[in-house]
Amino acid sequence: MTQVKDGAFLHEDNVKEIFASLKFRHLEVKNRLFRSNLSGMFDEYNGYGGHTRLNWEEKFAKGGIGCIISSYTPVAVRGRILIRYAMIDHDDKIPFWSEVGKRVHAYGCHFIMQLSHSGRQQDMGGVENLYRKALSSTSQKDYFHGILAQAMTAGEIRQTVEQFAQGARRAKEAGLDGVELHGANGYLITQFLSSGINDRTDDYGGSVENRARFVLEIVRAIRKEVGPDFHLQMKINGVDHNGWLYPWKKKGNTLEDTLTICKLLLDDGKGVDAFHISSGSTFPHPRNPPGDISVQNLRRWYGGMLNSGVRARFNFAIFNNPVGGPLFNWLWRLRRGSVIEGINASYSKYLRDAITQIDPSIRFICTGGFQHANEIAKVIRSHACDGVSMARPLIANNDLPKILREANGPIKGKECTYCNKCLLNDLANPLGCYEVSRYPGDTFDEKWDNMIEEVMSVFQPPLFR
Repeated sequence: MTQVKDGAFLHEDNVKEIFASLKFRHLEVKNRLFRSNLSGMFDEYNGYGGHTRLNWEEKFAKGGIGCIISSYTPVAVRGRILIRYAMIDHDDKIPFWSEVGKRVHAYGCHFIMQLSHSGRQQDMGGVENLYRKALSSTSQKDYFHGILAQAMTAGEIRQTVEQFAQGARRAKEAGLDGVELHGANGYLITQFLSSGINDRTDDYGGSVENRARFVLEIVRAIRKEVGPDFHLQMKINGVDHNGWLYPWKKKGNTLEDTLTICKLLLDDGKGVDAFHISSGSTFPHPRNPPGDISVQNLRRWYGGMLNSGVRARFNFAIFNNPVGGPLFNWLWRLRRGSVIEGINASYSKYLRDAITQIDPSIRFICTGGFQHANEIAKVIRSHACDGVSMARPLIANNDLPKILREANGPIKGKECTYCNKCLLNDLANPLGCYEVSRYPGDTFDEKWDNMIEEVMSVFQPPLFR
């Protein structure tokens, strides 16, 4: 390894770090680059997979990513996060996911299904959930959108545990390479884990061990269904930062709490194989995805949330207020901090250092704005993590892995700007990069037309022609 002036490394040394294979206990990925879960309403309304998802996943695999972690895949319609997301709630969904696996495997890319349940963070639950309160660890509404919730009964908890287990079984039968439990960013598992959200007084609330009981039961039920050799990982908050919007809210889990949970999920060598480190107990959250929030886009697209929560109209009024909108932007940047790329690396290192002393076979993936070779190689070299996950930089540059082989990262003007326009547009529009400045053209109209052409390219080739 060659180190040059001021502690920097030569690009070829960074490439060696990034493109070395990564061995898990039961899985080997060709490089250290993972496509993180991303939002995209491109499936059928009833939860069956769509042609556009196939095109998207194939595009990422072709671009050189080592492993794709699916977007949130609901294990039940009550756990739907957004409409038009492919689900894994029934055996008749297996053939579609099998085709997804075949498409990405053709490029030497692995595919891990992210099993999810929205709980009270149900942005658009669809007509099936229109008059139902969202299932959660608590009956307190979510404090951002104001989505109404009801605390799950013991019977509902058992049913949901089984839904996760059957989702994992279906993923294995589809020929996929593993599953990830979404236990971060405010969804149902977070709602049980977080001391800032979980207010139960039964065996699933109170101590950190009790709060982890729900997800540990899920892990054990999955292992019972798929056996010890099927890859299973957990996405988890390093720190919750639950009071980001209202400082009087409980802060939620600390790093020490998370470490305790991770130790429990090892389950004496019979539990998870890896941890995927994020942060933030809501979605969106200033730390996830880290970047900016455009008030203009909030005004334009947040209207789709108005029937989802009792606070949505209040939020919409704030975003449209000449004082409230800029104030929200200021608070967002303040709570995010100055670091974007590698924002969760210190959390990952703390957890990895402790967990690998117990079990050296456990691997860590870290998410948070990665798109430059020197930053990616740095966190791997420092043992903060074993691999990194990315979403927005891959939306901006589908072939980012190939770019990283050739240079430090995207050339100036082609980088992901962390504007989060892709996220906000997803409430109404196709998934894509909506930062006009990144597209070629001498005028705004030319740039806009080129942007729309690229966004719509994922619909090609059409299913029938």
